Amino acid sequence: MQKTYTETYAEVAERLPHGTVSDIAIDDIVQLKIQNTFDTHLDIARDMATVMRADMAAYDQDTSKFTQSLGCWSGFHAQQKIKSVKRMKGTAKGVYIYLSGWMVAGLRNTWGHLPDQSMHEKTAVADLIREIYTSLRQADEVALNDLFKDLKSAQTEAERAAAIAAIDTFESHVVPIIADIDAGFGNEHATYLLAKELIKAGACCLQIENQVSDAKQCGHQDGKVTVPREDFIEKLRACRLAFEEMGVTDGVIVARTDSLGAGLTQKVPVSQSPGDLAAEYTKWLKTSPITPQDPMAENDLALYRDGTFMRLERLPNGLFPFQPDTGRARVIEDCIASINEGGADLLWIETDTPNVDEIAGMVAEIRAKAPGAKLAYNNSPSFNWTLNLRKQVRDGWIAEGKIAETDYPDGNALMSADYDDTELGREADARLRNFQTDISARAGVFHNLITLPTFHLTAKSVDELSRGYFGDDKMLAYVATVQREEIRRGISAVKHQHEVGSDLGDSFKEMVSGDRALKAGGAANTMNQFAAE
Repeated sequence: MQKTYTETYAEVAERLPHGTVSDIAIDDIVQLKIQNTFDTHLDIARDMATVMRADMAAYDQDTSKFTQSLGCWSGFHAQQKIKSVKRMKGTAKGVYIYLSGWMVAGLRNTWGHLPDQSMHEKTAVADLIREIYTSLRQADEVALNDLFKDLKSAQTEAERAAAIAAIDTFESHVVPIIADIDAGFGNEHATYLLAKELIKAGACCLQIENQVSDAKQCGHQDGKVTVPREDFIEKLRACRLAFEEMGVTDGVIVARTDSLGAGLTQKVPVSQSPGDLAAEYTKWLKTSPITPQDPMAENDLALYRDGTFMRLERLPNGLFPFQPDTGRARVIEDCIASINEGGADLLWIETDTPNVDEIAGMVAEIRAKAPGAKLAYNNSPSFNWTLNLRKQVRDGWIAEGKIAETDYPDGNALMSADYDDTELGREADARLRNFQTDISARAGVFHNLITLPTFHLTAKSVDELSRGYFGDDKMLAYVATVQREEIRRGISAVKHQHEVGSDLGDSFKEMVSGDRALKAGGAANTMNQFAAE
């Protein structure tokens, strides 16, 4: 808990009864101590884990209190997101940062743009966590420096009291990070070692998936290969031990299952007793009868099932396929095992479409054996949201007899802008607006996230500016699409020198140099053109 201005002042003054050390004023020492909102990033992990636990408890009492995040691939993206939320709502409570392995692979590794297949450096995720928290802590410093300016310029006791109150009630830009550790980048020991690095960098929450590390695919691609449940549970335990070792006893683990779209496994686990985790996993493997007409061949594998031997199907690459249409059942079993056997705190079910009814149905079955199960749900850009929701509305209305099949087209034609202002288009948009509220109330979704929004937003924004700037509008393109909007929305980054700590530097120079300080924020600073904004 951050100490108040009065508490910090009293603590420093008691140590420095003469009011100064090396001619540095107590006021300046107090300011720097308060601006340093966290001593280490491990302290951040511990505090943010407590925040997440409190948020989860609040959600259990009221499902309208779900949390949200956007995936960020730089510290600046994260900083601007939190600033925007605080400017709009006055608080960032309930807002997290999602750190996507996809975006680290695609944008933050030294080997170029890579697909989401765990080919990027292990250290890249921890590096990005550190960068994000460095940016958020600097946002704290810049904002608090401005508040201390108000304190120093206070002319009356009332103004001074108001300035101190603003400092004492300041809310940090630091929020929880949910960090994607992929499939652990190796065996359970490798998972543990990497988990420790992410936690030391500040992560209070780790998300790990049940795919094979060396064959990992993006959750929205084909070719996914899952591991036996006991293997995945060992990795969940590895993450828990990492949290315990680092003193983050409230650390949160998100267990992700890709089984809905994964039709393969790499190995057949050994069952020790009927109905154990291995048996429940192997029962879904694809087999074929052994008959005189189709006998076992050299090097075939057999599985003893229901009192008879069955040939175990195996692909040319050695992988074992599951029976078709078993993904949903395997997801439910994965989730129950992850909570009851692996101690996971949240579940992540990777789906192929955004369908509230589908998720709610699975969660109901999971909760029958794992009461209180909660989800983090990926509101993924891999979904064509417009098309999916319009199809759902159309199919529902046809089933209800509200419209005929010929009233609206089927398939991709529904994407046309011609349907934006139709009854169907408006209903689909209304469902999009309410999607997170609906899925949180009906399907146990505690946390709604979008994995790759800043990837797509950056591409769109740069395209928008480039079209105008290199086209006919030239400077008008920049002013109209960027600067003018920054000013009118009150986006602090319009004063870019201040945003990156220029005033913070001036304040420090004054602390150590007094009147000799060579400051950047004088009359000739062009940022003064934005002073009124």
